Amino acid sequence: MAVSANRLELLQIADAVAREKVIDRMIVIQAMEDAIQKAARSRYGSETDVRAEINPKTGEIRLQRLLQVVEAVENPATDILLEDARTKNPAAQIGDYIAEPLPPMDFGRIAAQSAKQVIVQKVREAERDRQYDEYKDRIGEIVSGAVKRVEYGNVIVDLGRGEGIVRRDELIPRETFRYGDRVRAYVYDVRREQRGPQIFLSRTHPQFMAKLFAQEVPEIYDGIIEVKSVARDPGSRAKIAVVSRDSSIDPVGACVGMRGSRVQAVVNELQGEKIDIIPWNPDAATFIVNALQPAEVAKVVLDEEAERIEVVVPDDQLSLAIGRRGQNVRLASQLTGWDIDILTEQEESERRQKEFQERSSLFNTALDADEMIGQLLASEGFASVEEIAYVDLDELASIEGFDEETAGELQDRAREYLERREAELDEERRALGVEDALKEIPGVTAGMMVALGKEGIKTVEDFAGCVPDDLVGWIERKEGDTTRHGGTLDSFGLSRADAEAMIMAARVKAGWITEEELAAQQQAGEEEEEEGETAEA
Repeated sequence: MAVSANRLELLQIADAVAREKVIDRMIVIQAMEDAIQKAARSRYGSETDVRAEINPKTGEIRLQRLLQVVEAVENPATDILLEDARTKNPAAQIGDYIAEPLPPMDFGRIAAQSAKQVIVQKVREAERDRQYDEYKDRIGEIVSGAVKRVEYGNVIVDLGRGEGIVRRDELIPRETFRYGDRVRAYVYDVRREQRGPQIFLSRTHPQFMAKLFAQEVPEIYDGIIEVKSVARDPGSRAKIAVVSRDSSIDPVGACVGMRGSRVQAVVNELQGEKIDIIPWNPDAATFIVNALQPAEVAKVVLDEEAERIEVVVPDDQLSLAIGRRGQNVRLASQLTGWDIDILTEQEESERRQKEFQERSSLFNTALDADEMIGQLLASEGFASVEEIAYVDLDELASIEGFDEETAGELQDRAREYLERREAELDEERRALGVEDALKEIPGVTAGMMVALGKEGIKTVEDFAGCVPDDLVGWIERKEGDTTRHGGTLDSFGLSRADAEAMIMAARVKAGWITEEELAAQQQAGEEEEEEGETAEA
């Protein structure tokens, strides 16, 4: 069968649109079919179920309408009697659909305009879907494009097969772009929106620097060297932690390159941002000391539960460790994920002396002993009266200058002091209206009950409604700054796990959950931890 010029032209248009918009040819043909169906409905009536088919090889258009087989015809445009249907298809049953061919139709001006709008809309939707599908898989990559325009400080980038935006706050400070400039940026988000997919780019994202290093350092690209973490103060200074999987390759040296060529290429792209390349270490203390370079560190004290570290530096290294406007310590904290407190050796010495005096004074008062005994106990590392009261008698007697009788006397006095203190706290607790039932929760002391009562937590139900953050506080990290929010039981040295165990015990006592449900939850948590450890291994 010969193909008419109009039919060939139809296929040529479909091919041209598909190539130009980089979409599937069949999507364009389906859009044309939808347009023809819409135009045919305007001719034959909107209630008519018209179907249009375009042969993708010949371009032939076939129109037909679907009629439902019924016992009694209510609408001749949509229904057909069973007897009439069986003349067309002997196997027809009630509820089936019969396709009836329609004669070819000529499009009027209005119908053609309407058809054009349908095609344009369908092609635009397909183009947007193609853009979204292409770029959603490129999140985390660096893309390159030309500046299309600058609007209110936001840079619109032509990526060739899409359009990205670098918002003003994602540009490096003091960085300016003009029409036609080439831009490299990091794709950090792709979203579907009403006006089409939005591709969000960044030049300040920490991973932008990590990806730039991967482009410049073949060992990173090949996986021999791994970038563990990155912290940036865009346009000013950055720190990047790297580790080598091959002991024969120095990760820092590989990232620096011959005469600094590799790191310099990254610095140039980041508008002169100074970069400290830090060797990563699985030991948190060593890693943090490395991260504080170029400052020298004399001593560190870790609090692993709170992910907090105290760093002692020589007096002349304090300003170097902190950096201008706290930049060095802030970046080191972001890089390691630990809160870092910096003290000079003199400040640490003064603080230790103050703690020693406070403990000595506490022991003198509590044990009704002279100053020398208080100082001796404090110097042996005892931090509380409880430790003295319940430590093994032999350990106390082994202190130089003490014998078993002296040690026993000190323990008796410590226990008497604790009993008096407990009675005072119990009286204060009652005055605050804290119920006795709270005592029965494992781990809750009279001192804790007083602290809870002052915060309005007076019943088992009140306590059961708490979360660990309420009791032990929480840390909030925002834009590189760390804020510590205190908890009701901050001063009692509880861990987060202890607080959670106490709250769950209160919920069991309050009848919110059963012992069996608690045991099942704990078992599920342990299994999750084991799976996580196995995955890491």
